[in-house]
Amino acid sequence: MRIALIHYSSPPIIGGVESVMAQHALLMTNAGHQVTIFAGRGKPFHPNIAVRIIPQLDSRNSEVMEIKKQLDQGLYTADFDKQRDWLKKQLAICFKNFDIIIAHNIATLNKNLPLTAALYDMNQTPGFPHLILWHHDLSWSASRSHNDLHEGYPWDLLRDQWSWASHVVVSETRRNELSQLLKIPVEQIYVVPNGVNMESFLKIEKQTKQLIEELKLYEADPLVLLPARLTPRKNIEQALYIISELQKIYSKTMLVITGPEGPHNPQNATYKQKLLTLRNDLHLQGIVHFLAEITNSYIPDSVITDFYRLSDLLLFPSFEEGFGIPLIEAAFSSLPVFCSDIPVLRELGKEDVTYFNVHDEPSAIAALIDQRLNQEATLRWSRRVKRIYTWDSIYQKIMEPLLKKVVL
Repeated sequence: MRIALIHYSSPPIIGGVESVMAQHALLMTNAGHQVTIFAGRGKPFHPNIAVRIIPQLDSRNSEVMEIKKQLDQGLYTADFDKQRDWLKKQLAICFKNFDIIIAHNIATLNKNLPLTAALYDMNQTPGFPHLILWHHDLSWSASRSHNDLHEGYPWDLLRDQWSWASHVVVSETRRNELSQLLKIPVEQIYVVPNGVNMESFLKIEKQTKQLIEELKLYEADPLVLLPARLTPRKNIEQALYIISELQKIYSKTMLVITGPEGPHNPQNATYKQKLLTLRNDLHLQGIVHFLAEITNSYIPDSVITDFYRLSDLLLFPSFEEGFGIPLIEAAFSSLPVFCSDIPVLRELGKEDVTYFNVHDEPSAIAALIDQRLNQEATLRWSRRVKRIYTWDSIYQKIMEPLLKKVVL
């Protein structure tokens, strides 16, 4: 699809809406759409995203500010009509051949009312691309704006239903506010939350990103980490039994085992095959992931570190350890630890990790994990955010289906 995004300004101008719009543009571009940003200020920030600057779109343009000064005093003048009509002619040329126009804040904020009026009129014309109004802020619902708003045209455009347009808000709170303002059912308003770019926020390595996408780890809840080589003393088969039981509680549970075969015992190849067979017997394909299956090459420490930060808990069921570095690494990542109750791990974790007997029933260990995941608010909040509020998740689950729906 050919998609136009329009706002008063664009990156590198710093602002919440500007940041969100840039993320949207990147997500849409990565999904194969052709994206152009129209703004009053800004510069190109990505080689595949066009940025068209029209100074009169800017809320801080001198002509726009003079007209706003008149409007704030309740004066609707010929200057307004002249600016509105000029913008209509310019945007009619700009918007040719687009499938969707996404307007951020323009329909509900009084920063550039000639632009609001121009877009409103254009939306009434036959053949205009489908218009999505993306509402971050609502002037008529904000007490700080009331002195600048007046009854009648053009101020009433900011609380008009805008026939044939789709309405999007960023939260349920805004959804309820917009429903009351426009006097339309909440069901007619889409909610698309803002998010975080997990890759840049956590400085995730390119290889990690590829593994996340290949294994669909963004769907995991919880994501369990077992950073160990495939050797019998690591007791990895018990981890598989635990995951099988945990899946009965959390249907989207996944386990990532990062290590290759142990390098010094030829029987480790047999152990690996035993684990793969057990995974199949337990029907855990697509749930338990051995990175040794994905790549034969060395996985850098930086990628392993990424998995500590991405995961929801560390599972470490070893029969025997000389030390237990993963417990230390988990601590540096604020990752809750569930490990076997052996002396050296007790020495390290003391009373700050959760222990289980290696001979305990897997169902009992799964219940122990469930109890801690639900008792600690920070763990619950972290899991929910990872599942809902990353840009990749938001785009795949909400934005892309919305784009397809509105052009049908």
